[in-house]
Amino acid sequence: MLTLLTFPAAFGSFSASPFCVKTALMLQYSGQHWQRSDLLNPGKMPHQKLPVLRTPDRLLPDSDLIRDWLESQGADFDKGLTDAQKAQSRALIRMAEEHIYHHIVLDRWGNDEAWPILRDTFFTEIPALIRRPVTKAIRRSVLRRLDGVGVSRFSESERRGRLERDLESISALLWQSPFLMGDTPTAADMSVGPILAAMRATPVETPLTRRIKQDTLLSSYIDRIEQAIPV
Repeated sequence: MLTLLTFPAAFGSFSASPFCVKTALMLQYSGQHWQRSDLLNPGKMPHQKLPVLRTPDRLLPDSDLIRDWLESQGADFDKGLTDAQKAQSRALIRMAEEHIYHHIVLDRWGNDEAWPILRDTFFTEIPALIRRPVTKAIRRSVLRRLDGVGVSRFSESERRGRLERDLESISALLWQSPFLMGDTPTAADMSVGPILAAMRATPVETPLTRRIKQDTLLSSYIDRIEQAIPV
């Protein structure tokens, strides 16, 4: 049996990481038999990140590499799509994972109200006596990376404007069908859905959480995606 090494459930979601949720969806739709194993510290994992899939042969890191492996085993996440639709799907995935995701991280790690909740959710393995100074350094490192990406250099209104264009693009597709590429979920949904769900699940109310919660179209879409994830 395959084992998904994942960050634990948090904030009402299968996992605190949308990439772990994405991988759970892919495993579910692949038809493979699998189980979850929760980790908090991925330091000994390949790439020092999660998700990781334990296969009979090796530990396989990265959700995209896991997708490639599942497809090599017979899964077809874009069944029935044309080449042009598959290209559109790839672009949607990159938009969600390489742009929208960074805004979610900033909305959590850069938020002084959300940070104590994240600290006490993600870093329980660090003794309470030293948890604050150790995690303060980790937080600074994450925020420096966001500055390098450029996300944190925008004003709040600039950030929301950039995100709004992405959300409008997603909504334009969902007005046409229940999922991004048609009547059934495809690879794009397995990435975009968990990213939007993570935006909605930030543990304090922010303009981004309100934006998703108040949008019936996007919230209903997230609910449809989450119904496919095992508890």
